[in-house]
Amino acid sequence: MPGHVFGRSTRGSLPEAVRGEGCYLIDAAGKRYLDGSGGAAVSCLGHSDPDIRAALHDQIDRLAFAHTGFFTSGPAEALADRLVAHAPAGIDRVYLVSGGSEAVEAAIKLARQYFTEIGQPGRHRVIARRQSYHGNTLGALAAGGNAWRRAQFAPLLVETTHIAPCYEYRDRLPGETAAEYGLRAADALETEILRLGPETVMAFIAEPVVGATLGAVPAVPGYLRRIREICDRYGVLLILDEVMCGMGRTGHLFACAEDGVAPDMITIAKGLGAGYQPIGALLASGAIYAAIAGGSGFFQHGHTYMGHPVAAAGAGAVLAAILDRGLLARVQAQGARLDAALRAAFGQHPHIGDIRGRGLFRGLELVADRETKAPFDPARKLHAEVKARAFEAGLICYPMGGTLDGQRGDHILLAPPFIIKDAQIDELIDKLGRALRGALGA
Repeated sequence: MPGHVFGRSTRGSLPEAVRGEGCYLIDAAGKRYLDGSGGAAVSCLGHSDPDIRAALHDQIDRLAFAHTGFFTSGPAEALADRLVAHAPAGIDRVYLVSGGSEAVEAAIKLARQYFTEIGQPGRHRVIARRQSYHGNTLGALAAGGNAWRRAQFAPLLVETTHIAPCYEYRDRLPGETAAEYGLRAADALETEILRLGPETVMAFIAEPVVGATLGAVPAVPGYLRRIREICDRYGVLLILDEVMCGMGRTGHLFACAEDGVAPDMITIAKGLGAGYQPIGALLASGAIYAAIAGGSGFFQHGHTYMGHPVAAAGAGAVLAAILDRGLLARVQAQGARLDAALRAAFGQHPHIGDIRGRGLFRGLELVADRETKAPFDPARKLHAEVKARAFEAGLICYPMGGTLDGQRGDHILLAPPFIIKDAQIDELIDKLGRALRGALGA
């Protein structure tokens, strides 16, 4: 439909979404699309949850907005309290923002201010990992390690160094156990800290399960525990980015719970609002908060819409749904069913090299050759063809290119709503199979 919206692409036109029903979106022509990726791992409760809608209606009838420079609000306070009650040990404060990029920006700035408040102003460097995605604002983009996303904006980005990701499918050596590989991969952080000078490093940021840029790649057992040990050894803050993998997506409210790790800061968004309102949050340790409170008393940061009462009310209802309806157990059960279905359908596919993930967060890596793991020619844009064919078949999924290095490699990310039923998993597999056959001819 023609108009004046500046969309993501200037080429072609998109169908107009007019309605949502559970796991489906419906366009203006009446076509139904199974949302197999929750958009971008956002719509964890589907598109028509009555409890969330009721909470939003109730709050907007009471209070739509009050600037946080003057007021707090009941929904913001209640949401923060419940998040902290279920957060990893040491997490004590919640800074509400409007999305994932804002949460990561806040984390980076808070890390810097923390060290200035405690008398270590020389600490300013961030270490991250290659092939991670942390957001599209300049600070978050600088932390991210995806070459394609960074390239044209490189002159604007703060210098950040990147170590290798924990990418077992590609980087684990023959004869090496998963645990041995995890320790070797984690030790790269210590090497980088020593190269830069520990007195200059303020934070390490990583996704416990890498989402968009690698395709649901989880850390192997022991990796994040070693990372935590290294951060503690050198006084470096550990920031875990759970914007995509958190809020129940992996079967735990916080993905890092499965790894047995408590970070200094956690960023969340996407599933926190489930698509019903734009919201994100930075969760910080009591120690970080105490340093600010006992120093300047003021975090030199902020946004107009942070802590928005309607968004907070919606997120509070989402959190209640996840925790009170037993959805974490459901994610684990349906995640196992989805994994089994993917392996049954595609485990021997000549062009699918790896099937991975946790809970309802699953990835398939596409390869030209299973034995060598060689990727397809990037010029083919296989991920884009799979996405288009799946959409034509009535399936929304999240394929991406540049899996290996920002240029080469293709994967498909799946992150369906937590309410997905067995029959809908079968539908997802069927439609994804049709898309793959159309794109690959196999």
